[in-house]
Amino acid sequence: MKKNIIYLASLLMTIVGFAFRSDTPYQEEIKNWHQKRIEDLKKEEGWLNLVGLLWLEEGVNTIGGDAKNAIAFPSDHSDAVLGKVILNKGKVTFEAEKNASVYQGEELVSRVELFPYTGKPTVLKHKSLRWFIIQRGDRYAIRLRDLESPSVKNFHGIETFPISEDWKIKAQFVPTVGKKLKITDITGRTYEQESPGKLVFKVNGKEYSLEAVGTKERLHFVFGDLTNKHESYGGGRFLDVPGPDAEGVTYIDFNKSYNPPCAFTPFATCPLPTQENKLAVAITAGEKRYGDH
Repeated sequence: MKKNIIYLASLLMTIVGFAFRSDTPYQEEIKNWHQKRIEDLKKEEGWLNLVGLLWLEEGVNTIGGDAKNAIAFPSDHSDAVLGKVILNKGKVTFEAEKNASVYQGEELVSRVELFPYTGKPTVLKHKSLRWFIIQRGDRYAIRLRDLESPSVKNFHGIETFPISEDWKIKAQFVPTVGKKLKITDITGRTYEQESPGKLVFKVNGKEYSLEAVGTKERLHFVFGDLTNKHESYGGGRFLDVPGPDAEGVTYIDFNKSYNPPCAFTPFATCPLPTQENKLAVAITAGEKRYGDH
């Protein structure tokens, strides 16, 4: 009887210990990385609060909550008329309506040049709205954020595939200096971007490769795979990889694959994978599909 009690107690301790087993250092690393990713999405500069990609016409574009404006802001978060955004041959200026409460930082503005800029864009704010200018090809647009957007309030994280160190894969860097990749974005616009090289690696004994953009020191990839059909975002995912060592070796960690901005908002302009970066294998690692954008 005593032996049975000791055995049952030992078995119970084993079961409890298994249930509360701590993560491995690697699992903890990936979870911490993903938690920071979630926090970044929720920040003011994150992608969750985008509510508009508003294209400018050459000349005067009135803005505000009234639908009669050339560009209408959300009426529940904006005064009726805020002012004019003036596009003049690639230069963009904002002129505020009299008594409009539009700020740059903590300073009330009456007139300010928005584009071109050096460094970070010039951001204007009114109530919970924030906006700045972006250029796409020969077109210019207001990128509008709302810090009180339902997309932020209703965000509860991103589902991921199970963490597996098997998806941290050794890769060989092959330089392709001078090569330009022909990239198409989700709007159909095509442009060229320089590639520092590609990574060659194996999955289940079969060789694959990915073309990089970015720099040799920080490689960036837009890739597609067979999970895009049902489990992950249809337009592919992003991945950042540290540059190679002196022997040209680095490691691709697919557990750090993440959704592009277009997975969270219809107001982003994301690049799509090149033909070579559409992998004929299911990469069951990293972030899964989020939303239906």
